Amino acid sequence: MTTQNEFKKIAGQLIMIRFPGTVLDAATAEFLKANSIRAVCLFRGNMTDSEQLAKLTADLRAVMGPDSLIGIDQEGGAVVRSTWVPAPPAAMGLGAANDTDLAYRTGAAVARAVKALGFNWNFAPVLDLNNNPHNPVIAERSFGAEPQRAAELAMAWMAGSHAEGVACCVKHFPGHGDTNVDSHRDLPTVNKPVEELNRLELAPFRIASGAAPAMMTAHIVYPTLDADNPATMSRRILTGLLRDEWQYKGVLITDGMDMHAIAGRYGVGNAAVRALTAGADMVMALGTTETQEETLNAIAAALASGELSQQEVQTRLDRLAALARAYPCKPRSYKEDAADREIMAEGWRRSLTAYAGPSGAPQRPAAGAKVRLVARQDVVSDGVSEAGVPAGVVADSLRKLYDVELVTFADADTFDWNALPQDGRFTILASTSRLRYGEHARGSWRPDLHLALWNPYQALDIQAPALMTYGFAKPALDAINGWLSGELQATGNAPVPGFK
Repeated sequence: MTTQNEFKKIAGQLIMIRFPGTVLDAATAEFLKANSIRAVCLFRGNMTDSEQLAKLTADLRAVMGPDSLIGIDQEGGAVVRSTWVPAPPAAMGLGAANDTDLAYRTGAAVARAVKALGFNWNFAPVLDLNNNPHNPVIAERSFGAEPQRAAELAMAWMAGSHAEGVACCVKHFPGHGDTNVDSHRDLPTVNKPVEELNRLELAPFRIASGAAPAMMTAHIVYPTLDADNPATMSRRILTGLLRDEWQYKGVLITDGMDMHAIAGRYGVGNAAVRALTAGADMVMALGTTETQEETLNAIAAALASGELSQQEVQTRLDRLAALARAYPCKPRSYKEDAADREIMAEGWRRSLTAYAGPSGAPQRPAAGAKVRLVARQDVVSDGVSEAGVPAGVVADSLRKLYDVELVTFADADTFDWNALPQDGRFTILASTSRLRYGEHARGSWRPDLHLALWNPYQALDIQAPALMTYGFAKPALDAINGWLSGELQATGNAPVPGFK
């Protein structure tokens, strides 16, 4: 007869955890061993440099065994965890460049770097169509708004990753693009007719379903598909649509079950069981050791009671083992750093997009001109992305070309643009957060040039010509300088409506 402890060891193989710190401490190692956990996701707080991270992933493999799944969110743009390796352009930047070969080479370069660090699973690319300009969490993480082209670019990126031995996980099925709520904070609803979902949100996932080895669920309610459950816990969506109708054979993992959309409403243990019975193969139990214990106990109880059948669980374990064996966690040497930095820089250059404001196309100040740079005082992370670029870094980059005076503001809703001196300085606004601007800024801010260094939709908020980079990494600032010096043209085209 199977004991509670044995059920817990089975449960442990169905969850992915996170843990704090930059070393594998004895308590965490014991927790992994005792519960037969073979999947972890590492975040920025687990990383300091390549040497430290390679040791941490090696220690994890030693504890978790040859079928380890060690995951990372290394999408590109603002969503990267290992920030010192070559910086990939955001998906929307690749959409603006509109070149599948560039997307393939970018995906391959991302994979080379993360595989060298000990990862074998990357939670990318994003297949969400950003067809809502007020989406607070997707925006430039999406390849665009047109389903076929977004899917082609994402699949090219994925093929590059797979060629280098790192499994991709497309996300967030059935689509997080048309929401104005972040599921990290609340439970969004996408209430559209099934025909429209099929034409838009679902289309990229259906296109990619034959090639994607893994897919991540969205914590979103789609009432026309299932009025009662978010997709993560919907048997109608995960089993009926994805498994039965589409015949999807890959691994299905939930988004983080610590997110307020789930944990706050359903409780982590209950939600984990509901996700597994709905058809998920693995639960991303990211919270604390306490919530992970709660999750393990709830899954073990469901196994003991027969709520989760042994046959269904074995099918899930087989899928997870097949993924780990197809993409073994074996670090490679990494000698391509310089070459990969050039691939990434090419992507940032080719994604650079000019947007004409009411006064016409962007104009370059003359070399050596007096420039006033206006930017936020602070740089913020929204919990998904890394923090933006500091104002001083942007100023120093522009000082390679100009005499720059830096003015910072604490609050965009109260900053008085009209108080800036009328002294003839060319005024540049640098937007360094994902937050859209409110009525005050939209109504009164009038820079000569707007550098939208993160969320391209901010270019629609400010009455000025803009350059959009879809991200704030150093190669984005280098591309801006290339344009300002006249060495580079802005050839990107925003792959979403509203910018023509």
